[in-house]
Amino acid sequence: MAKYIISGNYSVDGVRGMIANPSDREAAVKPLIAASGGKLLSYYVTLGKTDFQMVVEGDDIEGVMAALMVAGSSGSVSNLRTVQAFTAGEFLAVQKRAKGMAASYSAPNK
Repeated sequence: MAKYIISGNYSVDGVRGMIANPSDREAAVKPLIAASGGKLLSYYVTLGKTDFQMVVEGDDIEGVMAALMVAGSSGSVSNLRTVQAFTAGEFLAVQKRAKGMAASYSAPNK
């Protein structure tokens, strides 16, 4: 299954809501990810450019995107970013595949 690293920020309204009614955000996000066909592997609150980061596993990127649309449309989060992550083994397979394809490419500087 593909893994996605998703990060974002809490909006002012989202922070106000968490102050007024403290809640476990991992527990809140888990059913949404499950409804998308994915599995929430981890959820972290972070410091720096983003306020949270989660790792999601799933084979349906459209479902993951739909879940992010739902979260984003709530007004409680913003700046959602998603990148696909690869294990070292998956990347090794990519390298081997590239090696097999290299002879079929003619670079413009040659």
